Amino acid sequence: MDWIKIKNIFIITFLILDLFLVYQIFENRNNNQLEQIAVTTLEERLDEDNITYVELPKEPTKAPYITGRRKIFKDEEIRFLKNQYATLESENMIVSKLKDPLPIPKNDKGYFFEEFLRTYVFEGTRYKYWKTEEEERKVYFFQQYKNQNILYNNDAMVVLDYNEKDEIISYTQTMLTNISEMVGSKKDQEIITSVKALEALHSKNELKPGSRVTKVEIGYYTIVTPSSGAQVIAPTWHFIINGKDDFFVNAREGQIFNIGKDNKQWSEEE
Repeated sequence: MDWIKIKNIFIITFLILDLFLVYQIFENRNNNQLEQIAVTTLEERLDEDNITYVELPKEPTKAPYITGRRKIFKDEEIRFLKNQYATLESENMIVSKLKDPLPIPKNDKGYFFEEFLRTYVFEGTRYKYWKTEEEERKVYFFQQYKNQNILYNNDAMVVLDYNEKDEIISYTQTMLTNISEMVGSKKDQEIITSVKALEALHSKNELKPGSRVTKVEIGYYTIVTPSSGAQVIAPTWHFIINGKDDFFVNAREGQIFNIGKDNKQWSEEE
């Protein structure tokens, strides 16, 4: 056995490994510097327009497209729901009226709503509180996928109705089922950062001078809704401006959607 050759092979191997590690360190450092430059430049431009914002999330950096289908509810799934009269308005929607109005407490509403979903709603733990519309007397909950909201999808919501005494009297429910990730490589799942998404909003003049970005989160937004078959749902950065206007930036492609204050209409920015 030629020990000198073996020793030389080890030396060369370790030199190659060292060079690779050095390259990785410089590559990561350059990427971080470029990201910091982008943040600084954006901060300066936003500051000029007197635009303020909450802390921007740094994660995630990857997220897949997902698909899902409207759930077809069955009579046996609603037959034993507690203390309510539940019916199927259509095969895709449960409509329920509580036997006795349920008062909404003034405190600990988050816990109360979690308990309501768990107790009264079919597979209610799949949903999370979104917001209360006082004028409409409605409380909205979004279905989630891996703890991220499926945003403003009429096929994936629970909506509570309450009366002038702040008592829940009824609700409707829709659900997506058979949710799965679309096949692709990990590189294909890379998404733009929240900084880049915010920059896209500013460059498209969606952020008016003096405005405030009050919430930023990653979620999912439906981009294709066929009359039948699976919906295509994209990872999406969700921004709320001035506590009322919703903007969505496709986290993979960068398109901007705005459904406005009433949360009923959306349009794509070219």
